[in-house]
Amino acid sequence: MKRLTGDASSGRAASGFSRREFLRGSGAAAAATALAGASQVAAAEGDERGDGVVRGKVTIVLDVNGAKHEVQAQPRTTLLDVLRNQLNLTGAKPVSADPSSGAATVLIDDKPACAASTLVLQAVGKKIRTVESLGGAKLDAVPAAFTSADAEQCGFCTPGFVVAVRAFLNEHPKATDEQVRSGLNGNICRCGTYANIIRAISIVRGG
Repeated sequence: MKRLTGDASSGRAASGFSRREFLRGSGAAAAATALAGASQVAAAEGDERGDGVVRGKVTIVLDVNGAKHEVQAQPRTTLLDVLRNQLNLTGAKPVSADPSSGAATVLIDDKPACAASTLVLQAVGKKIRTVESLGGAKLDAVPAAFTSADAEQCGFCTPGFVVAVRAFLNEHPKATDEQVRSGLNGNICRCGTYANIIRAISIVRGG
């Protein structure tokens, strides 16, 4: 029996075209066609069900410190960015992009949250309170006690601590010092004023 002219080991005919290349190319083309078809189906399904994906800048309303504020935001905009750059509420600090420092602590529906790692769109429809809500003419007992106990040095971490302490004492008004240390271990003071912070909390607890 005659054999096709070419290299039998590679399957390449005299024309220079190999069966392996043909199969490889056919498989790639089939995969690309299938992928394109799946993408079109997914897009069509998304249009039909209205996937609710936000694209570009939108106008939203936030409830911050008891007042309604209209702000501009993109899907990636953080709550911290809006608070500082649009509402001029600079108490929460941009120390880190995660909650590890506690400096960006705010209250969302009375629960402590890190504004640096919370997307502003997640906060729509919720009540947001910043450290500024604890000051003013009617000073909250926590910042007042921080002043009395000299519980700050550079002051950069202080707003986060004040908010965290207020949230903790709301839940545990008679907490022991040990419980306080455990409850506030998500906040860091680089100046090391922890002892005075405990003193401030003791003042708020009434001894």
